[in-house]
Amino acid sequence: MAGRIRQADVDEVKARTNIADIIGERVALKSAGVGSMKGLCPFHDERSPSFNVRAQAGFYHCFGCGESGDVYTFLRQMDHVSFTEAVERLAGRIGFTLHYDDGGAAAPETSGRSRLYAANAAAAEWFRAQLSIPEAEAARSFLGGRGFDAASAAHFGVGYAPKGWSSLRDALKTKGFTDDEMVAAGLLSQGQRGVYDRFRGRLIWPIRDVTGQVIGFGARKLYDDDQGPKYLNTPETIIYKKSQVLYGLDLAKRDISRQHRVVVVEGYTDVMACHLAGVTTAIATCGTAFGSDHITVLRRVMGDSDVSGEVVFTFDPDAAGQKAALRAFSEEKRFAAQTYVAVAPGGLDPCDLRVQRGDGAVRSLMDAKTPMFEFVIEQRLAGYDLASVEGRVGALRAAAPIVADIRDPSLRPGYTRVLARKLGLELGEVSAAVERAARGGGPRHPSSAPAAPAPAASADTGETPVPRVTLATLPRTADVALERDAIMGVLQYGHAVDADMLDPALALPFHHPALEAIRRAVVEHPDRTRIGWSGAVVESVREPYRTLAAELLTADFPARTEAGAIASTADLARRLRLRVVEREKTELLGHIQRVAADSDGGRSVRLRLRELDMERARLTAE
Repeated sequence: MAGRIRQADVDEVKARTNIADIIGERVALKSAGVGSMKGLCPFHDERSPSFNVRAQAGFYHCFGCGESGDVYTFLRQMDHVSFTEAVERLAGRIGFTLHYDDGGAAAPETSGRSRLYAANAAAAEWFRAQLSIPEAEAARSFLGGRGFDAASAAHFGVGYAPKGWSSLRDALKTKGFTDDEMVAAGLLSQGQRGVYDRFRGRLIWPIRDVTGQVIGFGARKLYDDDQGPKYLNTPETIIYKKSQVLYGLDLAKRDISRQHRVVVVEGYTDVMACHLAGVTTAIATCGTAFGSDHITVLRRVMGDSDVSGEVVFTFDPDAAGQKAALRAFSEEKRFAAQTYVAVAPGGLDPCDLRVQRGDGAVRSLMDAKTPMFEFVIEQRLAGYDLASVEGRVGALRAAAPIVADIRDPSLRPGYTRVLARKLGLELGEVSAAVERAARGGGPRHPSSAPAAPAPAASADTGETPVPRVTLATLPRTADVALERDAIMGVLQYGHAVDADMLDPALALPFHHPALEAIRRAVVEHPDRTRIGWSGAVVESVREPYRTLAAELLTADFPARTEAGAIASTADLARRLRLRVVEREKTELLGHIQRVAADSDGGRSVRLRLRELDMERARLTAE
């Protein structure tokens, strides 16, 4: 087993890795000022972006929940990997060979999540190769009948699982994987007589996470003698959680982020058909209903912070499809984006629509979408006899809350009139019902950031800990503002400012205790040219001041350009030194009134005042 990774390699991998690229695979990041990017936090649910990333510093911080750290911390938190696994993953990504304290290079992973990823990747490659064997004719015919050629299958990594009970097992054994690892990865099942291939005689789709790593598989049966379900997925594993997995997201994420639009379809072939038809933001759930965890994942990827985005659901017009639509509507309030429903003519799903009518019909389906609430209103009204008074009253009670729940207040009056017309009721009566529904409902959206929890008492002492200091809790005084902006500039741009300018300013004590603690941490890390030095400063600060340090490193610095930020940081350092000069001069001017002008004390004060004036003039001229 390899020893500890050499620290020089750990630092080198971090220096070569752009943290914004890594986080950007999970979160849609937008520019938020000079050198800063912002997106929806991946660690808590929020409506407005409060998650800041500063690529130059290799650091992130969420102003909502307080999570912060470097690229290794991010991977450890998101993927639940060890520090070593995080370093090894990034090293592999950039092609860097790691060295260990025992003198060796990287040894093959023999345990943990990395082995499950490796096993799934090897299985995906093997399944894909089996699609070309003679036995896979049924699989190729299935694909061809749905309009997918060999190139389409290759693009999505589609494969075939042979009928044998141990074909995959035998293949992966030759690659060094154990039965325990394959069971843990969901590739083998455990029976009374031992382990056997979970997928047999089936068409296989690899399911990838948002970063493109294979985490599981979806499999459709092809043969009549297969007694299993029509679709069989990987079971829950430590890397495959079906409530959080979306098929096709790895391919769609870039366009979802750019277009702020996502299309939710019902199956693997529908995703393939949409992408091949040019609807490249299509995704699908994997063996489970679309739920709140899926919404959380999508919102981060699309940057869902306002009503400009679009989420389009495609449903079959049958009873099951209507049930799915109503279930989706119960969750759609979690989106800031507008939600729509697209139902193809004749009840065709996107795959069949493409086969029968071509790519253009699939694109037109998305353009002919209906607002989700309008679709649901129609579904609600369909259950009532609108020819009777009782039916119309019941329909009004069922549909009024839907209209009341429309996010855009400018649309609500129009749909109130539509509902009145459909029901044949007076507008005033329907408006009153909508208003009652609006007053009776709870808040539509969760808060943009979680409420700050009350400080918990210490288990050891029973005492309430000191509350954390944040930018929001700093006093609003000129002195504090100067110290705050100066230390913010140093953390973000100190590497680019002349040390002869900064060091004398950083040697001066700050007045606010939190900012003074951060200043001392900066002084203790003098090598500001080292990659990641500012992150190291933050890590060295202890609570209740660490959160403030993280905020100062990632907050928007008040400058329009990087050159302006560097110049402003130098100026703030100069003002810190001027502040000391001005205060000493003020004190001496008061003191000189109390001593005789011709005394030694008086002459000494006047000499010092002249020196201060010269120092002030020099600093002012810099």
